[in-house]
Amino acid sequence: MSRWIIRLVILSAIILVAEIYAFQALKTVTKSRVVKWSWLGVSALVYANLIYVIFTTPRSLGQTVQFQYAVGFMLTILIPKAILIIMMFGEDIVRVILKLVSVFSSGETQSFVGRRVFVSKLALGLAAIPFASFLYGIIQGRYNYKVLKYQLSFEDLPEAFDGLTITQISDIHSGSFTNKNKIQYGVDLINEQKSDIILFTGDIVNNKADEMDTWVDVFKQLDAPMGKFSVLGNHDYGDYVDWLTKEDKVNNFKAVKDIHPKIGFDLLLNENRYIEKDGQKIAIVGVENWGKGFNQSGDLVKASEGINKDDFKILLSHDPSHWEYMVKKDDFNYQLTLSGHTHGLQMGIEIPGIFKWSPSQYVYKQWAGLYEEFGRYINVNRGFGYHAFPGRVGIWPEVTVIELKKGTKNA
Repeated sequence: MSRWIIRLVILSAIILVAEIYAFQALKTVTKSRVVKWSWLGVSALVYANLIYVIFTTPRSLGQTVQFQYAVGFMLTILIPKAILIIMMFGEDIVRVILKLVSVFSSGETQSFVGRRVFVSKLALGLAAIPFASFLYGIIQGRYNYKVLKYQLSFEDLPEAFDGLTITQISDIHSGSFTNKNKIQYGVDLINEQKSDIILFTGDIVNNKADEMDTWVDVFKQLDAPMGKFSVLGNHDYGDYVDWLTKEDKVNNFKAVKDIHPKIGFDLLLNENRYIEKDGQKIAIVGVENWGKGFNQSGDLVKASEGINKDDFKILLSHDPSHWEYMVKKDDFNYQLTLSGHTHGLQMGIEIPGIFKWSPSQYVYKQWAGLYEEFGRYINVNRGFGYHAFPGRVGIWPEVTVIELKKGTKNA
Protein backbone atom coordinates (compact mmCIF):
# COMPACT_ATOMS: atom_id res chain seq x y z
CA MET A 1 0.00 0.00 0.00
CA SER A 2 1.49 3.34 -1.07
CA ARG A 3 2.21 6.05 1.46
CA TRP A 4 -0.46 8.43 0.18
CA ILE A 5 -3.17 5.75 0.49
CA ILE A 6 -2.10 5.11 4.10
CA ARG A 7 -2.36 8.83 4.77
CA LEU A 8 -5.80 8.92 3.13
CA VAL A 9 -6.99 6.05 5.32
CA ILE A 10 -5.72 7.76 8.48
CA LEU A 11 -7.31 11.07 7.45
CA SER A 12 -10.60 9.31 6.68
CA ALA A 13 -10.58 7.68 10.12
CA ILE A 14 -10.02 11.03 11.81
CA ILE A 15 -12.81 12.65 9.80
CA LEU A 16 -15.18 9.78 10.59
CA VAL A 17 -14.59 10.14 14.33
CA ALA A 18 -15.05 13.92 14.03
CA GLU A 19 -18.29 13.49 12.09
CA ILE A 20 -19.70 11.10 14.68
CA TYR A 21 -18.77 13.46 17.50
CA ALA A 22 -20.25 16.52 15.75
CA PHE A 23 -23.44 14.60 14.99
CA GLN A 24 -24.04 14.22 18.72
CA ALA A 25 -24.57 17.96 19.01
CA LEU A 26 -27.28 17.83 16.33
CA LYS A 27 -29.02 14.89 18.03
CA THR A 28 -29.07 16.83 21.29
CA VAL A 29 -31.09 19.73 19.88
CA THR A 30 -33.42 18.02 17.39
CA LYS A 31 -35.27 14.74 17.00
CA SER A 32 -36.25 15.44 13.40
CA ARG A 33 -35.29 12.52 11.20
CA VAL A 34 -35.39 14.78 8.13
CA VAL A 35 -32.81 17.15 9.61
CA LYS A 36 -30.56 14.35 10.80
CA TRP A 37 -30.69 12.40 7.53
CA SER A 38 -30.11 15.61 5.56
CA TRP A 39 -27.03 16.34 7.70
CA LEU A 40 -25.66 12.85 7.08
CA GLY A 41 -26.61 12.85 3.40
CA VAL A 42 -24.91 16.14 2.58
CA SER A 43 -21.75 15.07 4.40
CA ALA A 44 -21.69 11.72 2.59
CA LEU A 45 -22.13 13.37 -0.81
CA VAL A 46 -19.34 15.88 -0.17
CA TYR A 47 -16.86 13.23 0.90
CA ALA A 48 -17.88 10.83 -1.85
CA ASN A 49 -17.41 13.57 -4.44
CA LEU A 50 -13.95 14.41 -3.09
CA ILE A 51 -12.87 10.75 -3.18
CA TYR A 52 -14.29 10.34 -6.70
CA VAL A 53 -12.44 13.40 -7.99
CA ILE A 54 -9.16 12.33 -6.37
CA PHE A 55 -9.26 8.84 -7.86
CA THR A 56 -10.52 9.81 -11.33
CA THR A 57 -8.38 12.89 -12.03
CA PRO A 58 -5.01 12.06 -13.63
CA ARG A 59 -2.04 13.85 -12.12
CA SER A 60 -1.16 14.98 -15.62
CA LEU A 61 -4.14 17.35 -15.51
CA GLY A 62 -2.91 19.16 -12.41
CA GLN A 63 -5.38 20.83 -10.09
CA THR A 64 -8.70 20.97 -11.94
CA VAL A 65 -11.69 23.20 -11.24
CA GLN A 66 -13.59 20.08 -10.17
CA PHE A 67 -10.92 19.30 -7.59
CA GLN A 68 -11.07 22.87 -6.25
CA TYR A 69 -14.82 22.67 -5.77
CA ALA A 70 -14.53 19.26 -4.11
CA VAL A 71 -12.01 20.68 -1.63
CA GLY A 72 -14.05 23.85 -1.20
CA PHE A 73 -17.24 22.03 -0.26
CA MET A 74 -15.31 19.74 2.09
CA LEU A 75 -13.87 22.75 3.94
CA THR A 76 -17.30 24.37 3.99
CA ILE A 77 -18.77 21.51 6.00
CA LEU A 78 -15.65 20.46 7.92
CA ILE A 79 -14.49 23.75 9.44
CA PRO A 80 -17.89 24.52 11.05
CA LYS A 81 -17.90 21.00 12.47
CA ALA A 82 -14.44 21.63 13.93
CA ILE A 83 -16.01 24.46 15.97
CA LEU A 84 -18.73 22.08 17.08
CA ILE A 85 -16.17 19.49 18.15
CA ILE A 86 -14.05 21.98 20.10
CA MET A 87 -17.04 23.29 22.04
CA MET A 88 -18.56 19.88 22.71
CA PHE A 89 -15.23 18.41 23.74
CA GLY A 90 -14.70 21.34 26.09
CA GLU A 91 -18.13 20.74 27.60
CA ASP A 92 -17.28 17.06 28.03
CA ILE A 93 -14.14 17.94 29.94
CA VAL A 94 -16.09 20.23 32.26
CA ARG A 95 -18.72 17.52 32.75
CA VAL A 96 -16.08 14.91 33.67
CA ILE A 97 -14.50 17.28 36.18
CA LEU A 98 -17.86 18.07 37.80
CA LYS A 99 -18.73 14.38 37.86
CA LEU A 100 -15.50 13.60 39.68
CA VAL A 101 -16.16 16.43 42.13
CA SER A 102 -19.65 15.10 42.79
CA VAL A 103 -18.26 11.65 43.61
CA PHE A 104 -16.32 13.09 46.52
CA SER A 105 -19.05 15.53 47.51
CA SER A 106 -21.88 14.91 49.92
CA GLY A 107 -24.22 17.14 47.89
CA GLU A 108 -26.79 15.95 45.38
CA THR A 109 -25.49 15.13 41.91
CA GLN A 110 -26.65 17.75 39.40
CA SER A 111 -28.19 16.95 36.01
CA PHE A 112 -26.06 17.90 32.99
CA VAL A 113 -28.83 17.53 30.40
CA GLY A 114 -29.94 21.16 30.33
CA ARG A 115 -26.41 22.50 30.01
CA ARG A 116 -25.62 19.98 27.26
CA VAL A 117 -28.58 21.20 25.21
CA PHE A 118 -27.56 24.85 25.72
CA VAL A 119 -23.94 24.22 24.71
CA SER A 120 -25.08 22.24 21.64
CA LYS A 121 -27.35 25.08 20.50
CA LEU A 122 -24.60 27.63 21.07
CA ALA A 123 -22.07 25.50 19.17
CA LEU A 124 -24.43 25.01 16.22
CA GLY A 125 -25.12 28.75 16.13
CA LEU A 126 -21.42 29.60 16.09
CA ALA A 127 -20.70 26.92 13.49
CA ALA A 128 -23.30 28.49 11.19
CA ILE A 129 -21.11 31.61 10.87
CA PRO A 130 -18.16 29.98 9.06
CA PHE A 131 -20.57 27.78 7.09
CA ALA A 132 -22.35 30.85 5.69
CA SER A 133 -19.03 32.66 5.22
CA PHE A 134 -17.54 29.83 3.18
CA LEU A 135 -20.62 29.58 0.99
CA TYR A 136 -20.44 33.35 0.38
CA GLY A 137 -16.70 33.06 -0.30
CA ILE A 138 -17.31 30.49 -3.03
CA ILE A 139 -20.30 32.22 -4.62
CA GLN A 140 -19.22 35.87 -4.42
CA GLY A 141 -16.15 36.45 -2.24
CA ARG A 142 -13.65 35.34 -4.88
CA TYR A 143 -14.78 38.27 -7.04
CA ASN A 144 -15.01 40.84 -4.24
CA TYR A 145 -12.11 42.90 -5.62
CA LYS A 146 -10.66 45.57 -3.35
CA VAL A 147 -8.41 48.48 -4.37
CA LEU A 148 -5.83 49.22 -1.67
CA LYS A 149 -3.91 52.48 -1.98
CA TYR A 150 -0.61 53.49 -0.38
CA GLN A 151 1.61 56.55 -0.61
CA LEU A 152 5.30 55.98 0.07
CA SER A 153 7.99 58.64 0.37
CA PHE A 154 11.67 58.12 -0.39
CA GLU A 155 14.50 60.62 -0.03
CA ASP A 156 16.43 59.03 -2.90
CA LEU A 157 13.53 58.95 -5.37
CA PRO A 158 14.47 61.00 -8.47
CA GLU A 159 12.37 64.16 -8.60
CA ALA A 160 11.08 63.34 -12.08
CA PHE A 161 9.26 60.36 -10.55
CA ASP A 162 7.61 62.27 -7.73
CA GLY A 163 3.94 61.22 -7.98
CA LEU A 164 4.59 58.07 -10.06
CA THR A 165 1.69 55.64 -9.66
CA ILE A 166 2.07 51.87 -9.75
CA THR A 167 -0.68 49.28 -9.92
CA GLN A 168 0.40 45.88 -8.69
CA ILE A 169 -1.49 42.69 -9.40
CA SER A 170 -0.43 39.17 -8.51
CA ASP A 171 -1.46 35.52 -8.63
CA ILE A 172 -3.92 35.54 -11.52
CA HIS A 173 -4.23 31.72 -11.52
CA SER A 174 -6.23 31.70 -14.74
CA GLY A 175 -6.82 27.96 -14.56
CA SER A 176 -9.27 28.55 -11.70
CA PHE A 177 -11.49 31.06 -13.51
CA THR A 178 -15.06 30.19 -14.50
CA ASN A 179 -16.85 33.55 -14.91
CA LYS A 180 -15.66 35.81 -17.73
CA ASN A 181 -17.90 38.75 -16.77
CA LYS A 182 -16.46 38.86 -13.26
CA ILE A 183 -12.89 38.68 -14.52
CA GLN A 184 -13.62 41.42 -17.04
CA TYR A 185 -14.92 43.55 -14.17
CA GLY A 186 -11.65 42.99 -12.30
CA VAL A 187 -9.55 43.96 -15.34
CA ASP A 188 -11.67 47.08 -15.87
CA LEU A 189 -11.13 47.98 -12.21
CA ILE A 190 -7.36 47.77 -12.74
CA ASN A 191 -7.56 50.09 -15.75
CA GLU A 192 -9.75 52.54 -13.83
CA GLN A 193 -6.77 53.27 -11.56
CA LYS A 194 -5.01 54.89 -14.55
CA SER A 195 -1.57 54.15 -13.09
CA ASP A 196 1.65 54.99 -14.91
CA ILE A 197 2.97 51.42 -14.59
CA ILE A 198 1.37 48.01 -14.07
CA LEU A 199 3.51 45.38 -12.35
CA PHE A 200 2.50 41.71 -12.17
CA THR A 201 4.23 39.51 -9.60
CA GLY A 202 3.70 35.98 -10.87
CA ASP A 203 1.51 32.86 -11.06
CA ILE A 204 -0.33 33.57 -14.28
CA VAL A 205 -1.53 29.94 -14.42
CA ASN A 206 -2.05 27.07 -12.01
CA ASN A 207 0.06 24.64 -13.99
CA LYS A 208 -0.41 24.71 -17.76
CA ALA A 209 -0.06 27.44 -20.36
CA ASP A 210 -3.33 26.59 -22.11
CA GLU A 211 -5.25 27.63 -18.99
CA MET A 212 -4.72 31.20 -20.17
CA ASP A 213 -6.05 30.69 -23.71
CA THR A 214 -9.56 31.87 -22.83
CA TRP A 215 -8.30 34.93 -20.97
CA VAL A 216 -5.62 36.45 -23.22
CA ASP A 217 -8.10 38.82 -24.90
CA VAL A 218 -9.26 40.03 -21.49
CA PHE A 219 -5.87 40.67 -19.90
CA LYS A 220 -4.34 42.23 -23.00
CA GLN A 221 -6.73 45.13 -22.34
CA LEU A 222 -4.61 46.22 -19.36
CA ASP A 223 -3.09 49.61 -20.12
CA ALA A 224 -0.27 51.65 -18.57
CA PRO A 225 1.49 54.49 -20.44
CA MET A 226 4.96 53.85 -18.96
CA GLY A 227 4.92 50.08 -19.33
CA LYS A 228 3.80 46.74 -17.96
CA PHE A 229 6.34 44.40 -16.39
CA SER A 230 6.05 40.92 -14.89
CA VAL A 231 7.86 38.00 -13.28
CA LEU A 232 7.15 34.30 -12.83
CA GLY A 233 5.66 32.59 -9.79
CA ASN A 234 6.15 29.08 -8.46
CA HIS A 235 3.10 27.72 -10.32
CA ASP A 236 4.38 28.95 -13.67
CA TYR A 237 7.12 26.30 -13.80
CA GLY A 238 4.72 23.34 -14.07
CA ASP A 239 6.22 21.63 -11.04
CA TYR A 240 2.88 20.37 -9.68
CA VAL A 241 1.92 18.17 -12.64
CA ASP A 242 3.10 14.68 -13.60
CA TRP A 243 4.27 15.33 -17.17
CA LEU A 244 4.37 12.47 -19.64
CA THR A 245 7.85 13.53 -20.79
CA LYS A 246 10.48 16.06 -19.77
CA GLU A 247 10.04 17.68 -23.17
CA ASP A 248 6.36 18.34 -22.41
CA LYS A 249 7.31 20.24 -19.29
CA VAL A 250 9.97 22.25 -21.13
CA ASN A 251 7.53 23.15 -23.90
CA ASN A 252 4.86 24.16 -21.39
CA PHE A 253 7.30 26.43 -19.56
CA LYS A 254 8.21 28.14 -22.82
CA ALA A 255 4.50 28.56 -23.59
CA VAL A 256 3.88 30.09 -20.14
CA LYS A 257 6.65 32.62 -20.74
CA ASP A 258 5.21 33.40 -24.17
CA ILE A 259 1.87 34.38 -22.58
CA HIS A 260 3.37 37.57 -21.13
CA PRO A 261 4.17 39.35 -24.42
CA LYS A 262 0.78 38.23 -25.75
CA ILE A 263 -0.91 40.33 -23.06
CA GLY A 264 1.59 43.16 -23.42
CA PHE A 265 3.86 42.48 -20.44
CA ASP A 266 7.65 42.61 -20.48
CA LEU A 267 8.64 39.44 -18.60
CA LEU A 268 11.79 39.91 -16.51
CA LEU A 269 13.76 36.68 -16.11
CA ASN A 270 16.51 37.65 -13.66
CA GLU A 271 16.95 40.94 -15.48
CA ASN A 272 16.07 44.61 -15.25
CA ARG A 273 14.78 47.58 -17.19
CA TYR A 274 15.30 51.30 -16.73
CA ILE A 275 12.35 53.65 -16.92
CA GLU A 276 13.41 57.15 -17.92
CA LYS A 277 11.69 60.48 -17.47
CA ASP A 278 13.09 64.02 -17.90
CA GLY A 279 16.65 62.70 -17.99
CA GLN A 280 16.27 60.69 -14.78
CA LYS A 281 15.66 56.99 -14.31
CA ILE A 282 14.56 54.24 -11.94
CA ALA A 283 15.18 50.52 -12.27
CA ILE A 284 12.57 47.76 -12.43
CA VAL A 285 14.29 44.55 -11.31
CA GLY A 286 12.62 41.18 -11.84
CA VAL A 287 13.76 37.83 -10.46
CA GLU A 288 12.49 34.38 -11.27
CA ASN A 289 10.76 32.59 -8.41
CA TRP A 290 12.73 32.26 -5.17
CA GLY A 291 10.86 30.80 -2.24
CA LYS A 292 11.78 29.16 1.03
CA GLY A 293 10.89 25.54 0.40
CA PHE A 294 9.92 26.25 -3.21
CA ASN A 295 11.63 26.66 -6.59
CA GLN A 296 14.68 28.90 -6.19
CA SER A 297 15.47 30.00 -9.74
CA GLY A 298 15.73 33.64 -8.70
CA ASP A 299 19.18 35.20 -9.04
CA LEU A 300 19.26 38.66 -7.50
CA VAL A 301 22.86 39.37 -8.52
CA LYS A 302 22.20 38.48 -12.15
CA ALA A 303 18.93 40.43 -12.17
CA SER A 304 20.78 43.55 -10.95
CA GLU A 305 23.59 43.49 -13.53
CA GLY A 306 24.08 46.88 -15.17
CA ILE A 307 22.36 48.96 -12.48
CA ASN A 308 24.00 50.95 -9.71
CA LYS A 309 23.67 50.74 -5.95
CA ASP A 310 22.52 54.37 -5.84
CA ASP A 311 19.73 53.83 -8.37
CA PHE A 312 16.18 53.76 -7.08
CA LYS A 313 15.00 50.18 -7.51
CA ILE A 314 11.63 48.43 -7.56
CA LEU A 315 12.11 44.69 -7.18
CA LEU A 316 9.52 42.18 -8.41
CA SER A 317 9.84 38.88 -6.55
CA HIS A 318 6.88 36.52 -6.32
CA ASP A 319 7.52 34.95 -2.91
CA PRO A 320 7.87 37.29 0.12
CA SER A 321 10.23 34.83 1.82
CA HIS A 322 12.80 36.02 -0.72
CA TRP A 323 12.64 39.49 0.84
CA GLU A 324 12.84 38.07 4.35
CA TYR A 325 15.87 35.85 3.73
CA MET A 326 17.77 37.52 0.88
CA VAL A 327 16.63 41.04 0.06
CA LYS A 328 15.81 43.23 3.05
CA LYS A 329 19.37 43.28 4.43
CA ASP A 330 21.11 43.41 1.06
CA ASP A 331 23.56 46.33 0.93
CA PHE A 332 22.62 46.95 -2.70
CA ASN A 333 19.49 48.59 -1.25
CA TYR A 334 16.27 47.51 -2.94
CA GLN A 335 14.01 50.32 -1.75
CA LEU A 336 10.68 48.73 -2.69
CA THR A 337 9.85 45.07 -3.27
CA LEU A 338 6.54 43.80 -4.61
CA SER A 339 5.45 40.21 -3.94
CA GLY A 340 2.38 37.97 -3.81
CA HIS A 341 2.22 34.18 -3.46
CA THR A 342 0.52 33.82 -0.05
CA HIS A 343 -3.04 34.86 -1.09
CA GLY A 344 -3.43 35.53 2.65
CA LEU A 345 -4.49 31.86 2.47
CA GLN A 346 -7.76 33.28 0.99
CA MET A 347 -9.33 33.14 4.43
CA GLY A 348 -9.02 35.20 7.57
CA ILE A 349 -10.31 38.27 9.36
CA GLU A 350 -9.38 41.84 8.47
CA ILE A 351 -10.66 45.03 10.06
CA PRO A 352 -8.65 47.78 8.30
CA GLY A 353 -6.33 49.59 10.68
CA ILE A 354 -7.49 47.54 13.67
CA PHE A 355 -7.07 43.80 13.26
CA LYS A 356 -5.61 41.39 10.72
CA TRP A 357 -5.37 37.61 11.08
CA SER A 358 -4.99 34.59 8.85
CA PRO A 359 -3.41 31.15 9.31
CA SER A 360 -1.01 32.37 6.60
CA GLN A 361 0.83 34.44 9.22
CA TYR A 362 2.10 31.28 10.89
CA VAL A 363 3.98 30.41 7.71
CA TYR A 364 5.05 33.81 6.35
CA LYS A 365 6.33 36.75 8.38
CA GLN A 366 5.13 39.06 5.60
CA TRP A 367 1.85 37.62 4.37
CA ALA A 368 -0.47 40.46 3.29
CA GLY A 369 -0.08 44.21 2.97
CA LEU A 370 2.77 46.66 3.47
CA TYR A 371 5.81 46.01 5.69
CA GLU A 372 8.95 48.03 6.41
CA GLU A 373 12.34 47.08 7.84
CA PHE A 374 15.73 48.79 7.56
CA GLY A 375 14.05 51.63 5.69
CA ARG A 376 13.02 49.25 2.90
CA TYR A 377 9.48 48.24 1.99
CA ILE A 378 7.68 45.18 0.74
CA ASN A 379 4.06 44.96 -0.34
CA VAL A 380 2.54 41.48 -0.34
CA ASN A 381 -0.46 41.54 -2.66
CA ARG A 382 -3.31 39.21 -1.64
CA GLY A 383 -3.75 38.04 -5.21
CA PHE A 384 -6.19 38.70 -8.04
CA GLY A 385 -7.32 35.10 -8.48
CA TYR A 386 -7.67 32.07 -6.26
CA HIS A 387 -6.27 28.57 -6.00
CA ALA A 388 -7.01 25.28 -4.22
CA PHE A 389 -10.02 26.67 -2.35
CA PRO A 390 -12.41 28.15 -4.98
CA GLY A 391 -13.33 31.19 -2.93
CA ARG A 392 -12.23 33.86 -0.48
CA VAL A 393 -13.38 34.40 3.08
CA GLY A 394 -12.40 37.70 4.67
CA ILE A 395 -9.21 38.02 2.58
CA TRP A 396 -10.46 39.59 -0.63
CA PRO A 397 -8.82 39.71 -4.09
CA GLU A 398 -6.62 42.76 -4.32
CA VAL A 399 -5.55 45.49 -6.71
CA THR A 400 -2.74 47.54 -5.13
CA VAL A 401 -2.05 51.15 -6.10
CA ILE A 402 1.16 52.73 -4.80
CA GLU A 403 2.09 56.38 -5.29
CA LEU A 404 5.77 57.22 -4.96
CA LYS A 405 6.66 60.60 -3.46
CA LYS A 406 9.94 62.46 -3.19
CA GLY A 407 10.38 63.32 0.47
CA THR A 408 11.40 62.30 3.94
CA LYS A 409 10.91 58.85 5.42
CA ASN A 410 7.32 57.74 5.93
CA ALA A 411 5.91 58.06 9.43
